[in-house]
Amino acid sequence: MPHKISASEKNGGDMSLIPLAQITNAMILSALLALSLPTWARPTLDLRKAVEEAVKNDPWLQKSTLFQQAFIDESVAGGTLPDPRVTLGAANLPVDTLDFGQEGMTQATIGVTQTFPRGESRRLSSAANSSRAAVEAFRRQDRRARVKETVTLLWLELWESQQSIQLIDENRGLFEQLADVAEAGYAAATSGSRQQDVIRASLEITRLEDRVTRLEQTRASRQEALAEWIPPVQAMLPVTSDVPESLLSPLAGETQKTSPAALVHHPAVRATDQLIDTQAIKVDLARQAYQPEWSVFARYGYRDRTPGGEARSDLFSVGIGFDVPLFTGPRQDRQVGASLARLEAAKTDRSLQIRRLRANARSSLSVIAHLDERIALYRDDLLPRMEEQASAALTSYDNDAGDFAEAVRARIAELNARIELIEMQAERARQVAAFNYLTASSDDIPTY
Repeated sequence: MPHKISASEKNGGDMSLIPLAQITNAMILSALLALSLPTWARPTLDLRKAVEEAVKNDPWLQKSTLFQQAFIDESVAGGTLPDPRVTLGAANLPVDTLDFGQEGMTQATIGVTQTFPRGESRRLSSAANSSRAAVEAFRRQDRRARVKETVTLLWLELWESQQSIQLIDENRGLFEQLADVAEAGYAAATSGSRQQDVIRASLEITRLEDRVTRLEQTRASRQEALAEWIPPVQAMLPVTSDVPESLLSPLAGETQKTSPAALVHHPAVRATDQLIDTQAIKVDLARQAYQPEWSVFARYGYRDRTPGGEARSDLFSVGIGFDVPLFTGPRQDRQVGASLARLEAAKTDRSLQIRRLRANARSSLSVIAHLDERIALYRDDLLPRMEEQASAALTSYDNDAGDFAEAVRARIAELNARIELIEMQAERARQVAAFNYLTASSDDIPTY
């Protein structure tokens, strides 16, 4: 995590240069200015900006980039020859006198050995790491799509709570008027008002307050969850009053996006495809164990003069070495079998991944279709009828021809129906956001 420069570090460690009172006063002043603004002028949290901020500040993406760079570096390193080995020594030294010139076989040696890995191990090792690096690029695409979905779901929950609270606040006045009418009629004893009507009206207002409190609790919880993705200052802002049109528009012809042929372009599936390619290379790499590993060595031996002062010829040796993989059952065969098993497991995981994406996407489409029917029913039929019923019940009560409890129940039912409509709209938008992730496409091969 990068180090943040504190105020004391900026000023050479002297915090007296920035009095605490000035900082506190500035924060209070900013808060008061924000609260003093009219509602239409207060800053709001737009969904598009929230998603952009979350993607921009996601540390997972940076981690993936570092992993990708690590695989690229390992790909370069894996394609090179191992370092040559240098040996220094003394050969055939007589142990009785340790005289370097006593025996003609005594030498001071220096040797160099170069090993050549088995078969095409270097090329395949480099290719495997290069293929694995491409996986991270597809995973980042999938991560961006997931972050967009997650932030959208949190934003929609905030929108649902905020709209429900606003609707209850707008209808609170109607219930207060009912309470005033019941109390006035009971006090004047000129209507059919009873003491229980007054109590019932007061009770419903209390229930509304409790409902607002629960919604505020939900909104606060979702704001804290959203603060994981965007700065807390932005997460605490009220969201915009309108849901983006892309989450509300009809989904026509979207079934084709749920076909297996379309889902193979999902970034998560593309990442799995890349892992399958990587594992296939590792199978070939495991098969290289059947090939011998070669080495070339060269050694130079220096010999001292004879005891009589005559010069001796120095010696030079050169040769090759290799191992012979004769007993392959316990090791090579097992390694190849393990690599093949991992390859088949990766292919199975790909099939399951496509099946899961397809099932969830079709499920979202089904839920959206039924929600569209319910939303249309509420808007076009149910809500107008419930509004008429509530108005008729209140009119009957005002004319001493109806029951107060019935008038209150009708108003509560209408309010509940309007809140249910908000919940359905939010759920419909959430299902669209989930469907957009499940059918995300990644047609381009990532570059790095």
